[in-house]
Amino acid sequence: MAQDVDFDEDDLRALAGPRSFERGRRYLDAVTAVEVGDVWVTATVHGTDAYQAELIIDGPDGLAGECDCPYGMEGNFCKHLVALGLTLLVEPETVPRQRGRARTRAQELDAWLAALSREELLTLVRELVADDRQLARRLELRAASARGDLAEVRARIRELLDTAPFARYGYVEYADAHAYGERASQAVSAIAALTADGRAADAVSLSREAMRLLGEAREAIDDSDGHLGRIGAALAEAHLDACRAGRPDPDETARWLVGHLLGDLDDLTGIDLLDYEDVLGAHGMARVRESAAAAWRRNRTGWAEKYLMERLARAEGDVDGWVAVQAADLAPDGSTHLAVAHELDTAGRPDEALRWAERGIEETFDGIAPDIALVDYLCDRYTRTDRLSDAVALRRVQFAARRSLASYQQLRTAAQATGCWQAERDQALVLLRADAGQRQRTRYGGPVLVDALLDDGDVDAAWRAATETRAHDRQWLALADRSRAVRPADALAVYLRLAEPLMKQTGNAVYEQLTGLLLSMGDCHRRLGTEDEFLAYLAALRAGHKRKRNLMRLLDQHGL
Repeated sequence: MAQDVDFDEDDLRALAGPRSFERGRRYLDAVTAVEVGDVWVTATVHGTDAYQAELIIDGPDGLAGECDCPYGMEGNFCKHLVALGLTLLVEPETVPRQRGRARTRAQELDAWLAALSREELLTLVRELVADDRQLARRLELRAASARGDLAEVRARIRELLDTAPFARYGYVEYADAHAYGERASQAVSAIAALTADGRAADAVSLSREAMRLLGEAREAIDDSDGHLGRIGAALAEAHLDACRAGRPDPDETARWLVGHLLGDLDDLTGIDLLDYEDVLGAHGMARVRESAAAAWRRNRTGWAEKYLMERLARAEGDVDGWVAVQAADLAPDGSTHLAVAHELDTAGRPDEALRWAERGIEETFDGIAPDIALVDYLCDRYTRTDRLSDAVALRRVQFAARRSLASYQQLRTAAQATGCWQAERDQALVLLRADAGQRQRTRYGGPVLVDALLDDGDVDAAWRAATETRAHDRQWLALADRSRAVRPADALAVYLRLAEPLMKQTGNAVYEQLTGLLLSMGDCHRRLGTEDEFLAYLAALRAGHKRKRNLMRLLDQHGL
């Protein structure tokens, strides 16, 4: 492999994942217009549309890439990038040759430009500006910045972020969102240029205004591909760079940051308060903590207020501060108590953690079942400290609140450890029989009573319960499978009933179910000594469904 293609198929597979990698293989013939630069390779890859793919093959982070397909625009290494990478691997020796030509062309262009006179350069730039409106906008912004015309720069940025040129009936459709994002990104470049030109204070002001304008624009854009999120993140980065260059007033910056993080734009920009520690200094961070605490005291249940306080507490290692935030807004099912318990465990304070978890059970609101994970946590703690009777009592409460097969199994495990399962089982079955009498069903269908008895291995009792209640077909199938050795006639009746509706359906999944039932029927007939009846049934089935070739193939494979 040529040195200039310093990657292989394994690298592409690792970046793209197995699925996108295999799809990329099928696009090798769709790669056209390959161009090679110093560290990049671009191409057009034809799929649902013609997509522009760019591989960075010698960047600081190794192999990377971007593509303007919907999946690539989300930041993923897509199948089009895989196809481009595989294309390079097919003929790696062409890369250094094309790279050499690209360097030569760049050097020749630079030499030609350097030889032009001022008037010739001006003529060239004017021609380019006349043909390329985007280039014109960028240069107009740079000119306004160089003149120190902040009002003009602000007006241009507002124009770039305006959705009106792309909107139809007041809304930017998905097809136009990419074009809007391309133009809006020029505002980021303009703000970054202000910082580079020594006008960081203006860049700070304009980046904040641009974030606000972008936030207003998102209500009128189909941003399915996440263009606005990327622009928002870039604006946040431009703001941080400007703050680091200009060192604005820490009090004012602290107030703005807290207001921003508590507002509606934070999810668009993703600003991390802690990135500003070097900008704010100790004094500014103290102001942040004061402002955040004041906002939290005004709204202790607000998500943004809580998150900001949690972030500050974690950054400072303040476990008690973090716990205080949680304590002000406890969930009614005890799940917040569990989060506190985990935090205290991590801090090496297990006794306090246990007390918080027990409070979670005690303070659960009436009519609300305690969080399952909280019950599991406490039962594990009780079991490890030989408090087995407490674990049983807790599992009993859990089962009474959520009568499911899982809670029944957990109660059984806890009770068996103390030797009291029979008594607990009798009480649990009383509750399940009452539910079955009221025709309460599990989320998967059928009364939990039947599932519990089957899980206990009490098949006869489960069969009686299924007969007396509205058992689900899956329960009847389980009963038939578990009991056909001793109750073949009853099991056969179940299989015949379950097979009947499948005869009217099609599809491979249906055929597999039907074949399984037929195999079970055959076993029942063998136990009953009525194989001839089964052969007649099978012959009639084949005659009536002979056009279902996949079904016939399955029957042949299983000797039916």
